[in-house]
Amino acid sequence: MTTAFVFPGQGAQTIGMGKALAEAYPAAQAVFDEVDEALGEKLSALIWDGEIEELTLTQNAQPALMATSMAATRALEAEGVSVSKAAFVAGHSLGEYSALAAAGALSVADTARLLRTRGLAMQSAVPVGEGAMAAILGLDLEAVRAVAEEAAQGEVCQAANDNDPTQVVVSGAKAAVERAAEIAKEKGAKRAVMLPVSAPFHCALMQPAADAMAEALAGVQIGAPAVPLVANVRAEAVTDPDLIRQLLVEQVTGSVRWRESVQYMAAQGVTEAWEIGAGKALSGMIRKIDRDIGSKAVGTPEDIQKITQEGA
Repeated sequence: MTTAFVFPGQGAQTIGMGKALAEAYPAAQAVFDEVDEALGEKLSALIWDGEIEELTLTQNAQPALMATSMAATRALEAEGVSVSKAAFVAGHSLGEYSALAAAGALSVADTARLLRTRGLAMQSAVPVGEGAMAAILGLDLEAVRAVAEEAAQGEVCQAANDNDPTQVVVSGAKAAVERAAEIAKEKGAKRAVMLPVSAPFHCALMQPAADAMAEALAGVQIGAPAVPLVANVRAEAVTDPDLIRQLLVEQVTGSVRWRESVQYMAAQGVTEAWEIGAGKALSGMIRKIDRDIGSKAVGTPEDIQKITQEGA
């Protein structure tokens, strides 16, 4: 069995995530303490006892989801299962940072600060209400690209997330994305759903955020990951720290090539994906991409006990 460790992106956040891990494993609690210290605030209090609206703010959700993924990673390690068991790590958008932290390429404190910067930069890149994202269900990537091109009419409208064969997300100027949703339905999409996001991620409108991340990443130590990272914008494995730094900048405006990333891992022999942290969104996507890849959620002490009892 060849395993990949995959790390969720925005949208997976829930109040209380990671709390049981922190209570069961001192190493998991230490992650939340380290993130709180790095940010100079009690993010853990917001994650465990706060309001979902506040947790969902991009600058909070990004470090919070990473903290939860890293808590699960440390809990696995406490049970003798290290990330080096995996053939690859990969993450969806912000999950790429969690993957790099899990693989030892970034420190937890640096990752928390980078994601706080990334969240704030992505939020401030476009005034609230001017950008939008929509999930197009039932059309493939090429069809959605054609829809986005037709809808743009001089504005930004791009295929942002190629999630699985049945779902591609478009991102850009609000009016253009709304046009894309209508055109997609005319072209046979099953549904086109406007997403409850506060900014148009992964499109050219995010250039100011990419510039901010280039500056932030320039000041951070990045090492070679313990296992190769399948990068969002390349959909192939990378290990070189300088290339990883460059791709993290490109990722802000570039497409998340998740479907191709999973296909790449399958072609390299991956037969199981462990979703490390909150939720099961990636497992659902992976099932639609390749039914031969099994998936496991690793987000609670029960999940971890189950894995160790199976003699992982």
